Amino acid sequence: MKSFTHTLLAGAALTVLALAAQAAPAVGQPAPDFSLTDIHGKTHSLSAYKGKVVVLEWVNPECPIVMKHYEKSGNMPATQKAAQAEGAVWLSINSGHPGAQGDYDATKVGTWSQKNGAAFSAYLRDQDGKVGKLYDARHTPTLFIVDAEGKLVYAGGIDSISSGNAADISRATNYVKAAFEDIKAGRPVGKSVTKAYGCNVKYAN
Repeated sequence: MKSFTHTLLAGAALTVLALAAQAAPAVGQPAPDFSLTDIHGKTHSLSAYKGKVVVLEWVNPECPIVMKHYEKSGNMPATQKAAQAEGAVWLSINSGHPGAQGDYDATKVGTWSQKNGAAFSAYLRDQDGKVGKLYDARHTPTLFIVDAEGKLVYAGGIDSISSGNAADISRATNYVKAAFEDIKAGRPVGKSVTKAYGCNVKYAN
C-alpha cells in the first residue's frame, strides 16, 4: 500500500512538472528564445532581434478567422505595417504539422501573401510544433509582443470581438495597435493579456 501511494505521488509530481513545462510564458518575464527556419531556408532566432520590438503571430492561411483578418478585411496586414513603421520585426509562425490545413510551401505562401498584402518580416515553419507549444499557442491567430529588452509584454488575440464577421473589426479594439501605442509612450501595456480566438493550431499530436 505504501509503495502504491509513493507511486501515485511520484506520478502526480511528474504530471505537475509536465504541466509546468507546457505553461504559457508569463507576461512581464523574458520571452523564451527559439530558432526557426523561414520558407526561404534562413534561420531566425528571437534573441538575434534583441533591441527591437518583435511580434510573433501564429497563423494558418486557411483558417476562417485568419482569413477574416487578411483577405476579408486587410486588418492583419495593416497591423503588420503599423508595427513595422514603429521599427518592429513581425514573425509569422505556422505550427501546423506537415500536410495539415494551411501547411504552405514557399510558393504558396508567396502567392497568398502577395494576394492579401501580408507584410510580415519572415514566415517561419514550426512543423514539429515545439515553438508553438513552448508559447502555448492554441489558436490562429494568437499574438505575442516582445519588447526591445526581450521581455514578453503582450499575449492574446488580435482584437476584442471574437467573431468570424469582418464587419465587426471596425468597432473592435485592436489590442496589438493599442499595445504599440503604450510601448511608444513608454508606459506599460494596459491590456497585456487577452483571450485569443480562432482555429486550433494543427499540431501533430
